[in-house]
Amino acid sequence: MSIDTIGDFLTIIRNGLMQSKPFVIAPYSKMREAISQILEGEGFIRDYVVLDDVSALKKSLKIFLKYVSGESVIHEIQRVSKPGRRRYAKITKKRGLHRLKPVIGGLGLSILTTSRGVISHKKARELGVGGEVICTVW
Repeated sequence: MSIDTIGDFLTIIRNGLMQSKPFVIAPYSKMREAISQILEGEGFIRDYVVLDDVSALKKSLKIFLKYVSGESVIHEIQRVSKPGRRRYAKITKKRGLHRLKPVIGGLGLSILTTSRGVISHKKARELGVGGEVICTVW
């Protein structure tokens, strides 16, 4: 049995959005911080802060969710690559190879982990690299 920490992180965000919370708090990891940084840069969340709790020797991420006219900016956040089934995408123009498909006609965002780090599909196209598709957001 494996634990899907990224899936748990996305569920924390999803649950906070369903309850219209102003922020959510999740356990810290470098991967979660990188995903939060991309979500902030693309305008899906307002901000995130790394909280250091010296007494418990733990770090946490405080993610400030974004709403416009009372409606969440994130309509759906979905895990693509799971521990039991990894999904990879290549950025290439050759026929017969898997290509990164746009999310909701280009309105959404895919987050990938590549040899260049955790990046959005837009940055992956610029750099010409592919990788494991972590999640999609729209």
